[in-house]
Amino acid sequence: MLYLIALSVFASVMLLAVALSHRFLLGRSTVARRLESFFPEKSETITRPGESGAWADKLSRLGAQVKLPEKEQSKYVRMLVAAGCRRDAVYPFFGSKVLLACALPLLYLLLLAGPANAYFSSRAILPMAACAIVGYLAPSYWLLKRMKKRQEAIFHTLPDILDLVTICVEAGLSMDAALVRATEIPQFSEDPLALELKVATMEVRAGKRRIDALKDLAERTMVDDVRLFVTMLAQTERFGTSLSQSLRSFADELRTKRRQIAEEAAAKTTIKIIFPLILFIFPALLVVILGPALIQINKVLK
Repeated sequence: MLYLIALSVFASVMLLAVALSHRFLLGRSTVARRLESFFPEKSETITRPGESGAWADKLSRLGAQVKLPEKEQSKYVRMLVAAGCRRDAVYPFFGSKVLLACALPLLYLLLLAGPANAYFSSRAILPMAACAIVGYLAPSYWLLKRMKKRQEAIFHTLPDILDLVTICVEAGLSMDAALVRATEIPQFSEDPLALELKVATMEVRAGKRRIDALKDLAERTMVDDVRLFVTMLAQTERFGTSLSQSLRSFADELRTKRRQIAEEAAAKTTIKIIFPLILFIFPALLVVILGPALIQINKVLK
């Protein structure tokens, strides 16, 4: 009975809060409605697939209320761009952090603390605080994992694209044309590095200097090897050295680095496999090997 009363009170408070915040979140002023009447919306709208406009707008409004230092906010913007998201996705990202930080404690309160009638006891406050912390940090963890996965994909693709660029340069194409040609290969149609190079080539066509466009690419990806590649191109143009030879040498160095990373990961497997061997494989082997011997010893002793 007490649980039903608490649930009804919670539902009433939530409905009241939604009714009061409806004007601030969804309501529009009279001036805005009159201005919209002068500019009717087109019948055909272009929307990005897989994105809910209503939820994204609500999360953006909720995230806009989060006031962080400019340095901290710029760090999240850079991480989002490095993960393949747009810059304006920072406000939905903040909104998701706030939403999860509020939703997880409420779920714990309703599902676990409610049946035990321990709403505001010390036994329930600590798990609720832990749920709030986990909900606030979960989007950051997801963003970090996605950024590292994309950076790893860029690192592994960079030597192959540089080989194509080297072949195009040796065939007589310019550096800009070689970059465009390398990104048109069907093998790299959905590759993150190819997509970033396409953005850089479009910026060059719009009038930006190639080195500046590539520097912006390196800042967007936040990959050290891409920064080294841009620095190598800048030094090649400054000192007038052979472009194809520099690209080939840099690609060979990246391929050697990639092979060393693979060898290091393979060497670590001998240490990582010890714990599964001790916990799962060795006990089974002992049972299989010593089991029949123990049975025979038991029969002899009887």
